Amino acid sequence: MLSVVIPVLDEAESLPQLHRELTRVASEEGYDLQLVIVDDGSTDASWSVIERLAADDPRVLGIRFRRNFGKAAALAAGFDAASGERIVTLDADLQDDPAEIPQLLAKIDEGFDLANGWKRVRRDPWQRVAASRAFNWLVSGLTGVKLHDHNCGLKCLRREVIHEVRLYGGLHRFLCVLAATRGFRVGEVAVRHRPRQYGSSKYSMSRFVKALVDLLTVKFVLAPRFRPQHVLGGIGLAAVGLGGLGITYLAAMWCLSRTVAGMAFVELHGSATFYCSLALLVIGTQCLVVGFLGEMIAAQLVRESDTYSIAEHTPPHGSPKVIPLGKSSDSP
Repeated sequence: MLSVVIPVLDEAESLPQLHRELTRVASEEGYDLQLVIVDDGSTDASWSVIERLAADDPRVLGIRFRRNFGKAAALAAGFDAASGERIVTLDADLQDDPAEIPQLLAKIDEGFDLANGWKRVRRDPWQRVAASRAFNWLVSGLTGVKLHDHNCGLKCLRREVIHEVRLYGGLHRFLCVLAATRGFRVGEVAVRHRPRQYGSSKYSMSRFVKALVDLLTVKFVLAPRFRPQHVLGGIGLAAVGLGGLGITYLAAMWCLSRTVAGMAFVELHGSATFYCSLALLVIGTQCLVVGFLGEMIAAQLVRESDTYSIAEHTPPHGSPKVIPLGKSSDSP
């Protein structure tokens, strides 16, 4: 089975056409298809469209959030409900072409665990393209995972990947990086990017800033061998060492000024070196303490607790029901 996970935010006009294109591709290629459509707190008629699609097509599974929790939460919920051994993600705005899915699956057949789309020619405003290129350059440089389009919504991955990679916050942008740090093989496929037909883009500069902060999280916190004390401890030891040298120097000069005849008296409290050394000692000690606390937390924290819930989960037929995150629709 091939599961297609589609996060939706105010895309009511696009969903019927996207459903037609996906079912056509599945019919032509002979896929056993499952469509998992996650309504991430839409304020338009998206949920009504999803209910109608689910009523007409038993392959459609609809999930609805009480409010907007973000794309990472929507993907995580969709992964939880997906039944296929191979899972495709794509955006609901029709800019990702479902006809590219066979190429992604072919990349998986070559032995890759995750096939990432690369929008070689983007149909977006120039400022968004420029920001995307800068972001991808930073991600590739800082993480060592060299891809042209880390944040492409069109991806295909083996089921094993979603069991290892945990998404929350804005980490959906770094799905390829997180998979690579777990030892999965990540490949790239050039795909067609289409102009937006309906609605408006959800992109904003604030999202770009948040993405940079998330990049630091991925680099320094979610690295496979990250140890808090390795970073904070090194800074702390260096600060304590420099502060200790400064205090030792001043103490030696003070003692000499009291014992050597003709030498000017050294006043410790009036020296800039004294205050700088004292500040380094305090900062270094704080870094060491915080590093130890981070080590204790990292040793006991196995996985992040869920910070959102699913309000409605609509099976192909029947009334909506509530399911807790972490269980599939078939779980008791």
